[in-house]
Amino acid sequence: MLLSLLGGMAGCSTWFSGNFKDPEVELTKVDIIKARLLEQQFMLRFRIDNPNDHSLPVRGLIYTVHLNDVELASGESSGWLTVPANSFEYYEVPVHTNLWRHMKYIVRLLEKPDRPISYRLAGELKTGLMGGRRVHISNNGEIIPGNFIPE
Repeated sequence: MLLSLLGGMAGCSTWFSGNFKDPEVELTKVDIIKARLLEQQFMLRFRIDNPNDHSLPVRGLIYTVHLNDVELASGESSGWLTVPANSFEYYEVPVHTNLWRHMKYIVRLLEKPDRPISYRLAGELKTGLMGGRRVHISNNGEIIPGNFIPE
């Protein structure tokens, strides 16, 4: 049992040394699950790229997503997954929100479904096993609403 614990800790050494490279996190997809007047449910899909030579355990994600200046969602997910060495995995986060107070603004944005809407993602990715480390994430991009609206 002691040997397996020590063997598992060998992979953790890169998290504490200078060889650890921060993973990249990108919002790749927003699926609308339900859209009611006072409650909307989305599935946010993040791509986590691990540039390290060892697998990367992910313990959760603290996030805030804005569309233009409107906060779409914020919260914390505690799902676990392991990203293989020099590879990527997708991490899905279910989100419940109420965009009622921003409805007029969102309707205006959706009037021109071919016009891109900027998004901003900020947060922290919780990595490692015991204690681990938190990797700050921040990126911007654009989505085209027409790609998410069924015809």
